[in-house]
Amino acid sequence: MPHEIPASIPGVADVEIVRGASAGASGPAALVVEVPHGADRADYDALRAALVGPLPADLHEFFSVNTDVGAWEIGRRVAERLVAADPRRRAIVVRCRIPRTFIDCNRIEDATEGDLASGGMTASVPAYVRDPADRATLLALHRRYVGLVEQAHTSLDPRGALLLPHTYGPRTLGIDSVGDDIVDKLRWAHEEARVDTWPLRSEVDLITRSQNGEVAVAPDLVEAVGAALRARGVAVAENQTYHLHPSTLAHRWAERFTGRVFCLEVRRDLLVEQWTWNGENQVVAESVDRFAAPIAEALDPWLRGAAGRAPDPAAPT
Repeated sequence: MPHEIPASIPGVADVEIVRGASAGASGPAALVVEVPHGADRADYDALRAALVGPLPADLHEFFSVNTDVGAWEIGRRVAERLVAADPRRRAIVVRCRIPRTFIDCNRIEDATEGDLASGGMTASVPAYVRDPADRATLLALHRRYVGLVEQAHTSLDPRGALLLPHTYGPRTLGIDSVGDDIVDKLRWAHEEARVDTWPLRSEVDLITRSQNGEVAVAPDLVEAVGAALRARGVAVAENQTYHLHPSTLAHRWAERFTGRVFCLEVRRDLLVEQWTWNGENQVVAESVDRFAAPIAEALDPWLRGAAGRAPDPAAPT
């Protein structure tokens, strides 16, 4: 059914409606924000306690370095700003609460390490999760999450946009695979004499197309977002670290919503009080707004111009 907004599911995802003062109680959303790596340490602890099989010691350190701290805050702030710019708008914000340490909710269900190696990413269920009951539990959570996101998509205006904000660590670490020794590898990579030798990533990386270009974001939107960020003094790259990889759900959404899915990575150390790779980090609201404000500034006129564009005929109804 069109405009059927999903309810939050504890342990799977939080769903929030950001509604302008003039927006009706129902109707299409101008923006759907999806944060597939939005879990926090409490989510990690709860799911870790529910799994029965053996896992690497101190795996929470991998969770800390590999979770998208600040991504949900950026997405929600963009939604707030867009609604403030036009109080007739509604936005849906979906925050995944399933830690990617156990299963990655930005991967198709059967994505493997081999499938993703060329894209520098990890598999849906990592190799260190071996217990059959645990794998079944995680895949069931993954399916519930994907179903919830697809339900949220039915509420997206045929001319609206999907925003998928991510954050990444400050440096590209020289770790070639994720297995039972991942924590040891991370500790090695972060040794004081070594950590600053890894390449520093751009402040923002816009993920705008697949490697061979069969899916891509609308060029005018890419140009507008990049220009708005650079005007705020933000260093912006494009597809420098990642592309829209075919084993990701972001790629699937980009195929489904032609030109209207916008992904980006923001460097985590720029969003927190003091970056700690293996512990909790405190997000700073002013730092979030440094990135959210120009993104919203670019999206606002793009959405206003939607009236002059034909609806996407492939959009779910």
